Amino acid sequence: MKTVIALILWFILFSLSWPLAVFLFFFLGFFWLILLPFRIVGFTLEVVFRTVGAILTLPFRVLKGV
Repeated sequence: MKTVIALILWFILFSLSWPLAVFLFFFLGFFWLILLPFRIVGFTLEVVFRTVGAILTLPFRVLKGV
């Protein structure tokens, strides 16, 4: 839903000032490319912490099932 709203707002901006809208289009794409490695690192750390947490709580879950 956020994408649809952003697209509608971009078209409104495009109808008001097309040079600004085109600049914003390329700037946001470039900004997304800059932030992409940080998102990948965040996803990786989240998976690592969940795995470590699952390993640490495994004995308690096994004992709870007995």
